Amino acid sequence: MPDPSQLSYEPNVARVFNSREETRHYYNKIARIYDLMAEHSEGPMREMGIKLLDVKPGERVLEIGFGTGHSIVELAKAAGPDGLVCGVDLSDKMVDLAQEFVDAAGFKERVELKRGDGQSLPYPDAMFDALFTSFTLELFDTPEIPRFLAECKRVLKPGGRFAVVAVSKLGKDGTIMQAYEWTHKHFPNLVDCRPIYVKAALEAAGFKIKTQQVETMWVPVEIILGVK
Repeated sequence: MPDPSQLSYEPNVARVFNSREETRHYYNKIARIYDLMAEHSEGPMREMGIKLLDVKPGERVLEIGFGTGHSIVELAKAAGPDGLVCGVDLSDKMVDLAQEFVDAAGFKERVELKRGDGQSLPYPDAMFDALFTSFTLELFDTPEIPRFLAECKRVLKPGGRFAVVAVSKLGKDGTIMQAYEWTHKHFPNLVDCRPIYVKAALEAAGFKIKTQQVETMWVPVEIILGVK
């Protein structure tokens, strides 16, 4: 059987240059200003992904890379008082910030947030009905993505849903995209992620793709719904 990593990526996908610890430190540093930097552009894309996931009352949901916590609160609203929403984020400062947001929204009893790495999720097999991640998959280096997706598949119930929002290599390769990739290559401390082939990565990991949307932020974004 072919190596999944060979199925997921094309040679023109850049590598990630920051270590996991460098990534954690970076997001700790920008946690309090992250929404000012990114919410205007990322928010509408994230909302599309949440709508696609279509969480039902009573479901167990996991978000990986929840950042400041906007999606966690939306997922908790959808899951209702009988549901459970868990979250894992690499940045301890993001965990603290998101917990403040969750508590202020009144969802402390139905939300559990942890600091951790998506390559080793602290949950048992087949725990969740649905998974969500936005602007996180592209932060993993190419060899790490199959490991991350395997962990996602492990904690998802058979037939469970997985919505992914990520910067994509699909779409027009214009000046903005070229400048973005050049900056990532030469200044990874400023642009820590890069565009990837999202649908291909999920298919290689064994997810059945139900829906694929390619939207435009200021770069192309794939919004995918996969099923285990």
